[in-house]
This record gives sequence, C-alpha cells and structure tokens, in this order.
Amino acid sequence: MTPADLSSLIKDTAIAVLQERDLDTTALPEKVVVERPRNPEHGDYATNVALQVAKKVGMNPRELGQLLADALAGSDAVDTAEIAGPGFINIRLAAAAQGAIVGQIIAAGAAYGHSDLYAGKRINLEFVSANPTGPIHLGGTRWAAVGDSLGRVLAASGAQVTREYYFNDHGRQIDRFSNSLMAAAKGEPTPEDGYGGEYIKDIAARVVEKQPDVLTQQPEQMQETFRELGVDMMFSHIKESLHEFGTDFDVYFHENSLFESGAVDRAVAKLKDNGNLYEKDGAWWLRSSNYGDDKDRVVIKSDGDAAYIAGDIAYVADKFDRGHDLCIYMLGADHHGYISRLRAAAAAMGYDPEAVEVLIGQMVNLVRDGKAVRMSKRAGTVITLDDLVEAIGVDAARYSMIRSSVDSSLDIDLALWASQSSDNPVYYVQYGHARLCSIARKAADLGVSAEGADYSLLTHEREGDLIRTLGEFPAVVKAAAELREPHRVARYAEELAGTFHRFYDACQILPKQDEEATPLHTARLALAKATRQVLANALGLVGVGAPERM
Repeated sequence: MTPADLSSLIKDTAIAVLQERDLDTTALPEKVVVERPRNPEHGDYATNVALQVAKKVGMNPRELGQLLADALAGSDAVDTAEIAGPGFINIRLAAAAQGAIVGQIIAAGAAYGHSDLYAGKRINLEFVSANPTGPIHLGGTRWAAVGDSLGRVLAASGAQVTREYYFNDHGRQIDRFSNSLMAAAKGEPTPEDGYGGEYIKDIAARVVEKQPDVLTQQPEQMQETFRELGVDMMFSHIKESLHEFGTDFDVYFHENSLFESGAVDRAVAKLKDNGNLYEKDGAWWLRSSNYGDDKDRVVIKSDGDAAYIAGDIAYVADKFDRGHDLCIYMLGADHHGYISRLRAAAAAMGYDPEAVEVLIGQMVNLVRDGKAVRMSKRAGTVITLDDLVEAIGVDAARYSMIRSSVDSSLDIDLALWASQSSDNPVYYVQYGHARLCSIARKAADLGVSAEGADYSLLTHEREGDLIRTLGEFPAVVKAAAELREPHRVARYAEELAGTFHRFYDACQILPKQDEEATPLHTARLALAKATRQVLANALGLVGVGAPERM
C-alpha cells in the first residue's frame, strides 16, 4: 500500500464514519495528508485529518480521531491505529498490505513513479540558450543538467515536452564575436569589448582554413564571413558538448528568424492595433506596467531599431501559436527582471500570463582544496562545461548540478565529486544500484527467484523502512514536477540508497552456499529487485547512468 493508497483508505473511512453520524462529509479535505513520523516507534504513517475536520463537524478532535482509528483498525490493510496528542492518528500497516508495494513496483517496472498529472498538456521548456559566442559556462551547465532532468520529470508526469534552445544569433554580441575572430585571424589584440580565450583563436584559424581568401575580402564582407562561419562553428561545438553531457533539444530556435520572417513586425503591428504600444519621444513603448511590470518598456527605439524585448514579444507569441499550453523559461541569476517582463509581453499579446513561468538559477562555483577555481585555458577566465566534465566526468557533473535547488548558489568540490567513495553522492547511489545488480546475478547463479514472493514475511524493521521509502517515489516525482524541482528526485535516490544499504547490512537476502532458499529469501530478493528498479528509475529521471558493475 502506497501513501496515496493509504490516503484514499483514510478518506473513504472518514466519509463512512461521518455519514454514519449524519455529519458533513464536505468538511473533509480533497486529499488526506499522510506522513511518516519522525520516530518510527509511532508507527509507519500518521495523519492529522481528525484535527482538520473536528471543529467543522462539531466534534472533539480526539473523539473523532478515536472513531477513525477504530474504523481503520478494522481494515485488512491496517495492523494498528492509535490516537496521539490532540488528535493525530498513528497507523501501522499490516505486513502483507505494506509489502504489496514491492509487487506493484515489479509489475510497473520502468513506469513506476510515472503519472498522468499533466496528461494532454503541451509544455515548452526553454533552457541553456547561451549566446553562440563561447563555450557553455558553469551557469549554462547547471541549466543543461537541471533543464534536461526537469524535462524528464515532466514527461514522466504525462506532459508532452518540447525542449527548446533559443539561439541568440541576432544583435550586438554577435558583432563583437565576429570582430574578435577577425582580430585573432589577423594577429591583432582582442578588441576592448571582444571575447578572449584559445577557442577564439581556434575558430578564427578554422574559418581561414575553410575560406582561405577571407582576409583579402572587403571589411564588410570579411565580417559577414567570420560571423556566418564562426557562429556556425561555435554553435556546433556547443551542441556537441551538450550532447556528450546527455542533454539534447527538440528545437533550436534562431532569434534571427523572428526578424527575417517578419514575426517581430507582425507583433509590433498587433500591439499598435490593440493599444498596448504607444509613441513617446520618437520611440514606441509597450504598456507593460499595465500587466504587472515595474515600468513600460521601449520596443522600437527612436532610431527605428528594435529593442531586445521586441524579439522576446514575438518569441513568446510564437511559442503559444505553436500550440503550447505552458511556456517555462529557465534563466540565469541576472535575469530577475525578465519574470514580469515576459509575463507582461504575453498578456499584451492576448495570451494568459499565468501560462508563462520563469525559473531563475543561481551561480555555480568550483572549489579545489578549499579555494575557488577560476581559470580555464580554453576560455580565458570562464570555466566551461567541458572543463567540468574533464575534471569529474559526465555523471558526477550532472548529478552535482541537479541535487541542489537552483534557488541557491552552488559550490562544487572537485576532489569530492571525483572521488570513488560514499562521500560522493552520485557514487553512493550508483554503488547501491551496482550492488543490487550483483545480488541479482548471484541469485541467478544460486537458482533463486523472486517469483511467488510472500510479502507478509517482510516484517523486519529495515524491511519496513525500505518498503515505505520505495512507496514514496511516486509522490516525490509528482512534487518534483509540480514544483519544478528535479533535485527532489536526486535527494530521494540518496535516501533510498542509504535505506537499502542499511537493509543489506541487517538482512540476509540470499541463502548461503550450502543453504536451501526459504520463502523469506524469496521475499527479500523481490524487495531487492523492486529497489533496483526504483533506483534505476530515479537515476533515469536525473539523466545519470545506472551501472551494473562498479
């Protein structure tokens, strides 16, 4: 019985108890909250539903709680139900009912933890979207890991997810990039506002190799050549780095296409028509303050050029016009102003601003020997995704980025994440999966199967801890999806690995070489099999490998 199943049982029982006394059943919450007590001696689960409802129906909380406890204790699924404090109900499940989760997990396999929470919902998830002027830095690396994991969690919750990269190939930063390439090709110093690092020299040399006459072209044509070829080469490198990091996208959307296709012009015309754009001081302003922004924004500057927000307006309209129900933007720490700006842009264009979400990620720092690591030979002063992967590997790099809330800054200890020890969270979880795979191999060698397991035999304290932890996985995935917090899955995987290791130390899973397998061995092997499945499912949602040997 999962916590969700127990919640339903308690509510059905409460409805019956209230109806029997002609009391108002609408006083019950839509969903009864079930939690694990901090002290295991208080039972497997606890609920405060009697405290929530008693006053509304005119009863004493302990009196109502006792009625519910008595009714629950009469269920085949409940061993004991007792009142505590002002009206809490502590519940201990019958072993067979609790152990049934194991069979449910084995039957569901890779689908365990999935739900239809967002069934039929089309979600556009935009993340990374780094300018094609340099390699992916640590901030972008964090979003590459977290965004990919969030996409997996949302998909597991029934959503149709479009993973999208907004390719900034329009504007001044691209001019600065092409000027930097030209300077490097000519052997000149990097422009004052340009980009440095070995990668600029590498790309400049590759452009010259591909277009040998580029340095003899007229200045305007030369810049366009370096711009076109250089951006393409840089973005190819970005795509390759992301792919090797386990992050791929369904759509690479080019900012420049919004201008070339006339989408920006059409958006401006629509805003003029609906009165959300007005002229002042020779410029055109969006009435964004009418839609929750702190001020109105210039869309068309006085010189006739489009401001950056013009592309944002056309882009959010394009996302909705492609049929997405929800647009999630994952932006860096310096983009707080974009939250109200993007929602205002959607509202001004006639779309639901509530269907625009902006997640802000905080900074990432690398630490070695207690000191910040600041230099990258490839990219000047910027540390890149490639640097991190080279230092600690893909799995550790991804996991280190995902396991903490993006609301907080992150320090990554390179020595810790490169170590093969239980102090390294990803190693600890992956070792748990590898140990479970080893158990499965040994079971096969011994001819022991998990088929026909009697789950009522799983009465050991450590078995109960493990079963209850396994039962929490669907709720963890649901919370990760609803709150946009995939770190919950990573932290759960660590909790599950720890609970399994304690079970492994306390309970003999397989018979010894000269022993016959007993029904208890069969039941424990089934529990191990279910644990292996859930660990694999959790690792899959964070995009980290589930090794069979380590």
